[in-house]
Amino acid sequence: MTDPAAGGPAGPVRILVCDDHVVVRAGLLALLDSAPGIEVVGEAGTGEEALALAARLAPDVVLMDLQLGAGIDGVETTRRLTAGTGRVPHVLVLTTYDTDADITRAIEAGATGYLLKAERPEELFAAIHAAAQGRPALSGPVAGRVMANLRRPRPALTGRERDILAQLATGLGNREIARALYISEATVKTHLRRIYDKLGVDTRAGAVAVAKEQRLLP
Repeated sequence: MTDPAAGGPAGPVRILVCDDHVVVRAGLLALLDSAPGIEVVGEAGTGEEALALAARLAPDVVLMDLQLGAGIDGVETTRRLTAGTGRVPHVLVLTTYDTDADITRAIEAGATGYLLKAERPEELFAAIHAAAQGRPALSGPVAGRVMANLRRPRPALTGRERDILAQLATGLGNREIARALYISEATVKTHLRRIYDKLGVDTRAGAVAVAKEQRLLP
């Protein structure tokens, strides 16, 4: 039930906890049980289980870990939760991972907030209430990284370098990229060296990761 004036739930914020570690889930449940205005309605150990429970329980907020073991990860689960129709829950990521790539992927998937597990309980409770109202909730270090990335100038890649980077992101090797773009394999290698220099990396995986972080891919 939503309070139109406040923009959030009229009663307690209904929470679904998704984390693949049983001990972590138990700790979160015990912690949230003591929080005012918060009610845990379910717990899930996998992304698939979280999707099924969310459809049945209609939580206001899903507290989502990123790494969920076998099956779909937290980012894909977030994407499917927020892409649904009807009553869509807000997703608040709670994780130990604070890399630029993880933060970017989660936010692009539709997460309302991104918190680190090192936060104090009071900050977690406040973030849950903020997320329930659709307001962004970011840990201090995460907010700092987001702002730094927004202010960082993007590398000036040429059109051909962007083409090769896009092919690289699909997992193609140099020979396949050369065939796809009708250029020689030697030309591909030359462009890759320039791409690595501009992005400050030395591997194909590193180039793709930085490209995703800085939204250089189509």
